[in-house]
Amino acid sequence: MLAPLGEARSRKMMGDYVIYLNEKCVITACDNTAYVKKLPCIADLMADAECGTPYPGAKEAYILDIYNRGKALKVIETLWDALPFPKPKKK
Repeated sequence: MLAPLGEARSRKMMGDYVIYLNEKCVITACDNTAYVKKLPCIADLMADAECGTPYPGAKEAYILDIYNRGKALKVIETLWDALPFPKPKKK
């Protein structure tokens, strides 16, 4: 699904998965649900979206409707532009 936007990969974390697009973490996938950070840049796009927390103690996030492919791609593309690259790990 994310192929039009670049290289996607997943990584298992805490029993669930995070999905990276071009090395930025854009989706947290937990219990067959895709969560994206609640950022102002996607607030209008996600105005009608449900919200939830991917795991206990996590911040509330938008639930991404992956079946609405056009909208999901627009949300991910907008979110990707706003998110920083992860900091390099110290050795």
